[in-house]
Amino acid sequence: MNRLAPSAATRWVIGILVGAFFAIPLISTFLYTLRQTDGTLGFERWAALFDPERSAAIRPIWMGLGNSLILAVVTVAIVLLLLAPTMILVNLRFGRLKPAFEFAVLLPISIPAIVLVVGLAPIYLQIGRSLGTGTWTLAFAYGITVLPFAYRSIQASIDAADLRTLAEAARSLGAGWPTVVLKVLAPNLRQGLLAASLISIAVVLGEYTIASLLNRQVFQTAMVVVQKQDPYAPAIFTLLALAFVFVLLLLIGRVARGTGKARS
Repeated sequence: MNRLAPSAATRWVIGILVGAFFAIPLISTFLYTLRQTDGTLGFERWAALFDPERSAAIRPIWMGLGNSLILAVVTVAIVLLLLAPTMILVNLRFGRLKPAFEFAVLLPISIPAIVLVVGLAPIYLQIGRSLGTGTWTLAFAYGITVLPFAYRSIQASIDAADLRTLAEAARSLGAGWPTVVLKVLAPNLRQGLLAASLISIAVVLGEYTIASLLNRQVFQTAMVVVQKQDPYAPAIFTLLALAFVFVLLLLIGRVARGTGKARS
């Protein structure tokens, strides 16, 4: 028996405190959205989100949510199609470059968002002239923002798998590099890739500073605009966004457990 391990009572106390830390704000927000003008509780404000007469008031949120979902898809594509293959290549063929690559990828986490925008503003002037000023172009900035988090998730799976042995075995059987990456290495990195995708989606849905300073309408900036007229609608959409991310987390955990059982 490990004497340093906490007792069952201590674990329960810690679990209750941590659960209360997350549950109390969520429950308070949910009760706030149920508050009616006469002091009673009801779901009229939730139903009002789908009322055609009030659709114009919350239309910016729907537009911002659509833009954020598009940004999430493009950002995840950047992570899966650019970052993940580059990490595999560095770990397999260019091991000496790994410290420098890791430093470059983790650097954005130490740069404040407002400083990052100052550096990206001239670049986005050129992007606007060549590719337009569509909201989807924010994915380039978001791709930089999520690099440190996605890198850690994917690198953990790379460290747990023997990529070199798997790659050499597949190559010795005549498989090309695209086949090696897609059919041999990617399934063994599935948990890290899914975690990186979830983190990317969460960052995109919660990011405000970059979109606001670059004058793009996304989910968070739209909620700030609507909150000035209706403070209840942003609170409801916040709860829905948290529920969406929570469901994604459960799905990823289920897929990861299924992958682990298949390997065993």
